[in-house]
Amino acid sequence: MAYKITDSCVSCGTCQGECPVGAISEGADHYVIDADTCISCGTCASVCPTGAIEEE
Repeated sequence: MAYKITDSCVSCGTCQGECPVGAISEGADHYVIDADTCISCGTCASVCPTGAIEEE
């Protein structure tokens, strides 16, 4: 099950650098996770300072 970034994201970019498969990119309003690329490792969620990343 892939992770998603909620509207609580403050676009700090911390998660993007931690993703081992490059599934995270900067979106129009906040960062987004490509569900097809995400391997559900949870690394992004563990480093998010606002808790904006959750499992779908």
